[in-house]
Amino acid sequence: MTQGTIYGVGLGPGSQDLMSVRADRLIRQASHVAYFRKKGRAGHARSIVEGLLAEGAVELPMEYPVTTEIPFDDPRYNELLAAFYARSVAQLIEIADAGRDVVVLCEGDPFFYGSFMHLYTRLQGRVALSVVPGITGMSAAWTASGRPVTWGDDVLTVAMGTLPEDALVERIAQTDALVVMKIGRQLDKLRRALSRAGRENEAWLIEYAAMPQERVVPFTEVSGSVPYFSILLIHGNGRRP
Repeated sequence: MTQGTIYGVGLGPGSQDLMSVRADRLIRQASHVAYFRKKGRAGHARSIVEGLLAEGAVELPMEYPVTTEIPFDDPRYNELLAAFYARSVAQLIEIADAGRDVVVLCEGDPFFYGSFMHLYTRLQGRVALSVVPGITGMSAAWTASGRPVTWGDDVLTVAMGTLPEDALVERIAQTDALVVMKIGRQLDKLRRALSRAGRENEAWLIEYAAMPQERVVPFTEVSGSVPYFSILLIHGNGRRP
C-alpha cells in the first residue's frame, strides 16, 4: 500500500479569499482534515474553512493540553506540549500508513511561528510531507494600515511580545520597521518598551487583520486588553526615489 502524504496547508490571515488556489483545492478534496484548537473552542483554523470541507471528510481536532495556564518557562509546559505533539504525530502517521492523505490546517503560513512546525520536524523521514505557504498575518496587518511597511534599505524586525523588556527596547530602538506579535498579556510591557525606545508615537495596533472585525488604531490610543489576533507595527521610512 502506498503511504499517504501529510500536507501542512497555510490558510492565510483569516479570510477564505486570501487562501491560495492550491490550499483551496487540497482542502476541498481532503478525506482527512486536522487542525489545532484550544479545549472548548471550535478552533480558528477550522472556522476559516467553514463550508469548504467535502461531505464525509474526517475531522481530527488536536487540542492543546495547555496554552496560557502555566508560564512557558515552566518545565511542565514543554513536557505537556512534547507529549501532545508526539500523540498527534502518531495519529497522523497511522492515517498515512493506511494510504490516506491528511491536510493539516495552519493559520497564516505553516513555517512562520506556527504549531505545524513542531509536527513537521517530528514527521520528517517518517512520512511524505508537503507544505503550502500562506499569507502571514503581519502582511495582512500592514496592508490594513494603508502604508508600505518598508522602503529602500529599511530593515524589518519581527519580535515577539514575550521577549524580556530590555530586549524589546533594544530591538525597537535599532530597527527601521517593526512587527510585534504575541502581544496579549504583554501589552503593558510593550507599552513601556516603546516609551523607553522613544517610538510610541510611531506605533500602530492592527486587530483582526483581513477579518470582518478589522481595526487599525494608533498605539497611543490603545487601552485595556487587546485581542489575541493583534499585531503592532512601526512603518519604515527609508530610501525612495
